[in-house]
Amino acid sequence: MNAIRRHRHSLLRGGALWIVLAYFVALALIAFWPTPVDRDVHGAIGAFVTWLHAQGMPNQVGYDTIEFTANIALFIPVGLLLVVLAGARRWWLGPVIGALISAMIELGQLVFLPERFATVNDVVANSLGAVVGTVLALIVLRITLGPCPAARPIQLQ
Repeated sequence: MNAIRRHRHSLLRGGALWIVLAYFVALALIAFWPTPVDRDVHGAIGAFVTWLHAQGMPNQVGYDTIEFTANIALFIPVGLLLVVLAGARRWWLGPVIGALISAMIELGQLVFLPERFATVNDVVANSLGAVVGTVLALIVLRITLGPCPAARPIQLQ
């Protein structure tokens, strides 16, 4: 890694570290709030979906689709930030850790939060979000740092 690439990656990692800390605090609050975080707006979202259907949106798109999409969006930063911190060579950490975090959240909701609903769909959506974030991170790293230098082959003498 040349000096410019190292400096850019150092700056990127430093910024990502602070964002990770803030993001995981927010994620913990959302995930472990005693009641569903959308409870107070559930009716408004339903009314909005009904209005969208009246405007021509397909009936297949409903509250469940919006919730699934929101869970994907919620976990995009997990994959993105983990790959920025770990580096492109460890890209697989984004999806793996994203899926593990999601499974732990759902297990915690199942065991400790009786008003929350732990579902496999949430784990699938969150994991998909981590995958999307991983892909975005690889693109960001490629654009900001340039291509990874090729590994030097081992020379046997």
